[in-house]
Amino acid sequence: MQPWQTSDPITLHEIANEIRKSVISSLSEAKSGHLGGSLGLADIFTALYFSRLVHDPGNPAWPNRDRVILSIGHVAPVLYATLAHSGYFPLEELKTLRKLGSRLQGHPGRDHGLPGLELSAGSLGQGLSVAVGMAIAAKMDHKNHKIYCIHGDGELQEGSIWEAAMSASHHMLDNLIAIVDRNGLQIDGKTEDVMKLEPLADKWRSFGWEVIQCDGNDMEQILMAFTQAGITQNRPVVIIAKTIMGKGIRSIEGDYRWHGKVPSEEQREEFFREVEGVEKS
Repeated sequence: MQPWQTSDPITLHEIANEIRKSVISSLSEAKSGHLGGSLGLADIFTALYFSRLVHDPGNPAWPNRDRVILSIGHVAPVLYATLAHSGYFPLEELKTLRKLGSRLQGHPGRDHGLPGLELSAGSLGQGLSVAVGMAIAAKMDHKNHKIYCIHGDGELQEGSIWEAAMSASHHMLDNLIAIVDRNGLQIDGKTEDVMKLEPLADKWRSFGWEVIQCDGNDMEQILMAFTQAGITQNRPVVIIAKTIMGKGIRSIEGDYRWHGKVPSEEQREEFFREVEGVEKS
């Protein structure tokens, strides 16, 4: 564990809310982007980067680092904010989100030169196949690092996800950990109305995966899930994390219309106060 990493849930909760404020600020500045999912995933990203991930912001290309694949590329704002707060690049750069010439485009792009990115993400359903390839390569090279792949639940309606899931269990990739943001919502409404996913845990089990379920906005549960995932052997792991879209801003929590909506300047200040109120509560 790096000196700046911690397993204290209270400290991690405070970091998560700082990341939420950075997401709100950068989206308000950009006047476009995806707020709801980014806020909902702030706790997962915080626990990963500030507690469990083996990485070095000062040496992003370190060969022994764990890899994070963001398959759900449109929640790039929470990835960018987490990388900045981790020390990969200055916080001030978050203000350039989606601006012409910025390294922080609407979807992550490795060709833009931003440190900490492992995949150029845009089209949904692609990430798990890449993660499987990375996990197989690590096994062939006798490397011990983990591959984390982050998905939206609506993304699981893509058939390529399940082809990759079948391959991962066939190759017994216990160095692969998938994380599903199970907020139950996508751009058109509830996932179960668009295309039914349940029984989701049973689907993953039937494909040969170890399934861990947790509250994706409860830091202690998230840390326990990562610990359990890290000791599982001979099969890949999926963490199904039940989150709340828009977490931290009560007026937008669970509202699918905030999937790709951004706050006005007035709302930004209101949302800031609400997140700070959550911190103090």
